[in-house]
Amino acid sequence: MIKPIELVIFDCDGVLVDSERIAARVQVVLGAELGWPLTEQEVVERFIGRSSASIHEQIAARLGEDTAAVWSGRFEQLHREAVDEGLSPVDGLPEALDALTLPTCVASSGSHEKMRHTLGRTGLYGRFAGRIHSATEVARGKPAPDLFLYAARRMGVDPAACAVVEDSRPGVQAARAAGMRAFGYAGGLTPAERLEGAGTVVFRDMRDLPRLVAGASRSGHAG
Repeated sequence: MIKPIELVIFDCDGVLVDSERIAARVQVVLGAELGWPLTEQEVVERFIGRSSASIHEQIAARLGEDTAAVWSGRFEQLHREAVDEGLSPVDGLPEALDALTLPTCVASSGSHEKMRHTLGRTGLYGRFAGRIHSATEVARGKPAPDLFLYAARRMGVDPAACAVVEDSRPGVQAARAAGMRAFGYAGGLTPAERLEGAGTVVFRDMRDLPRLVAGASRSGHAG
């Protein structure tokens, strides 16, 4: 018997805050500047949903460690500036959080510093303070299951009773690998078909999430 959902684990970028478009735009600019021309779609496929360490490794393999270090530093600076100029919660997210009755937490590929900035900038930090987990705390980032299993353990919930809300392919893959039900948000940069898979509900309006989670919890499955 599949367990009812007891915990909803949210990714941060692209799920809570509308920051993936900013990140993709900055990566395209840096690629053109530093010698690796990338389209937005290539950025989505290579970088979105992955940890800073994973992105750094990809850039270093392509352009060398020195250039990768410059790229990482420039990205942090430009991303912070763009966030300060204008970052909002994902459309419908505050309403979804208000309607959810289950415990929640955050598990993101981003660092704690980055999440303090983005969640703070959008007024969401207080909703999750003390329940925020970063890929910097585990050995392997998404698509490995480590981060979601770590979050479940810290929250004291069986992985089989967890649901994950993700907007990236590595994210939904990590949720499945952790034995958790996945809800793939297709209202951002990643096409719906890249989120689809076993145990996964794909949706486009964040306001639908509470209803979908409640339905999956009652029926004992997702997808």
